[in-house]
This record gives sequence, structure tokens and C-alpha cells, in this order.
Amino acid sequence: MRENQKIVIIDYGAGNIQSIKFAIKRLGLEARLSSDAEEIRSADKVIFPGVGEAGSAMKMLRSTGLDKIIPGLTQPVLGICLGMQLMCNHSEEVDTKGLGIFDADVKRFENNVKVPQIGWNQITNLESHLFDNVESGEYVYLVHSYYVPECKDEIARTEYGVNYSTALHRNNFYGVQFHPEKSSKTGEHILKNFLNLEL
Repeated sequence: MRENQKIVIIDYGAGNIQSIKFAIKRLGLEARLSSDAEEIRSADKVIFPGVGEAGSAMKMLRSTGLDKIIPGLTQPVLGICLGMQLMCNHSEEVDTKGLGIFDADVKRFENNVKVPQIGWNQITNLESHLFDNVESGEYVYLVHSYYVPECKDEIARTEYGVNYSTALHRNNFYGVQFHPEKSSKTGEHILKNFLNLEL
């Protein structure tokens, strides 16, 4: 893993930012928090976190112009949890238009399962270098009420009342529904793989 790379975590007021920063520090690297367009554009790797509600988060992105910056990034970008959902076309949560990076719409879980899904669940059907040295069936930590149905950008799948896409990839953009920073050794592997990605 290249030690001198510049890692930026997008700071827009809707992220579990410190825990991601600490997770990267455990890997021996430093990450900067920034909402500055030029600093984000000049990063080697960009992490787009998200915790909370889609409508409010998109308003914050629009108010800072980040809704225009993020889709134009050319380095590896990792969306986490709500960050991944905001990278889709649309979310049923507050009827929110997303960034349109992933060709998918975000749906709410049906009432046949407990909502939100909170806790550990398995990822399967792994299809990306993001999951190098990660076995199909390993457990990750999730907290969410909305999900991405299976789609062509899927690189990992989880079952919770329905099979859904728990990770996505298109071009330089990656997204994970789970929290790698809270997913023990499996999450650490996935973060390390992201930081090792070369386009």
C-alpha cells in the first residue's frame, strides 16, 4: 500500500467521519476531512461517507456544490452506507434525486423484516478487487432501512428478506452499504483493498 497517497474524506455534515478516519489510521495512513473542491479533486483516494436521511444529505451536498463535484471525480471513490445510496439515481427516502453515478434506485425494506436492519450479515457473490482476500459469506456490519435492489453494478450481495446489492462498482466509483470501519478484520481488508486500488 502506497504510504504517501493523499486520502480525503468528504466532509458535508452527514458522515460517521471520525470512525472512518481512525480505521484508516489503524492501517498506517492519514486521511484528511475536507469539503474543498480542489482538495477533493487532487486526492489519490476519496471516501464519501453518509449517515442519516437522504433528503437532508442531498440538500447539504447541493448547498456546497459537492453534488456537481463528486460525479466528475476520476480517482477511486468509495461511498459508504448513505454515501453509496446517494450515488444512485433516486431514493424512496423523502423522494430524493441522487447523483446518478450508479444506475439503480434505492427502495425501503418491506414490513416482512425488522426495519432498520441493524447488526451483522453476510456478503456473497463477491466480484471485485475490493474483496481480495475476503471470503464469500463473511460478515459485515450494517445499519439501514433502505437498500439497492440487485442491479448490473452489483459486486456483492446480501439477503435480508430479499436479495439486494450490498456493494456496487462502476468505473472509478465503488459503494458499500455496510460500514467497513465497523466490520472488524473483514472491513479492514476491504478498506485496505480500496486504498490499494490503481486505475
